[in-house]
Amino acid sequence: MQYKKVFIPLSALLFLINCSVKKNIHPDKDYEVKRDTLTIFDQSRNRKIPVAYYLPKTNKKIPNQQVIIFNHGYGFNKGGDYFVYSYLTEKLASKGYFTVSIQHEQTTDAPLPVEGNLQLVRRPFWQNGSDNILYVLNELKKTNPDLDYKHLTLIGHSNGGDMVALFGNQHPNLVYKMITMDNRRMFLPRTSIPKIYSLRSNDYPADEGVLPTEDEQKKYHMIIQPTSINHGHMDNKGSEEEKKTLNDFVLQYLKEG
Repeated sequence: MQYKKVFIPLSALLFLINCSVKKNIHPDKDYEVKRDTLTIFDQSRNRKIPVAYYLPKTNKKIPNQQVIIFNHGYGFNKGGDYFVYSYLTEKLASKGYFTVSIQHEQTTDAPLPVEGNLQLVRRPFWQNGSDNILYVLNELKKTNPDLDYKHLTLIGHSNGGDMVALFGNQHPNLVYKMITMDNRRMFLPRTSIPKIYSLRSNDYPADEGVLPTEDEQKKYHMIIQPTSINHGHMDNKGSEEEKKTLNDFVLQYLKEG
């Protein structure tokens, strides 16, 4: 079986060549959003990686367009639902971000362990996610070389947030900002770069050591934000008010220097 390589039509490639300015996103502007899905194949791991793209529709290039890679929470390997966090990914694209959502799970994957030391038994699953992120990122750099990869943002919910945290620990030089949405198991990097933000639910605590202490938050300028939102309402199941709250926080973090 052959899988399609990443390809984005020229009309959707929004480039700026040789631009060193950090930002040129317009937070008050709303673009129409184009959605697309495709599958790439990592031969080294013999693994297909389905992805969804959310692209702002515009006839003009968006200068210095920044990239966001989103990572979903555990979906019990059901597969097929690319848009379960579309309230957020579409919002990001509407603000001009080149937004990619990786579908990490396949129906043939082993189920996520629920017993034992979860920080140990789930580590291979997070590693698989981290490897997916790295592969997708490298493919993007080949097909869309003029996007702004110096200010890459990774976002992940729950198990996807644990993948993001692991990636940030393993490849800190590749990430500018990390936003986790209630990751609970993999410890966040203690660092100023990448810049770390974490939105927390009101019903599930993180494991010991996952979140920074107050002193660490001050030292590394990390933002740990409590919310009144349930863990399970951080995807499309949330109310309109909850979705707006999460969108507002994420957009605020993206605008910060």
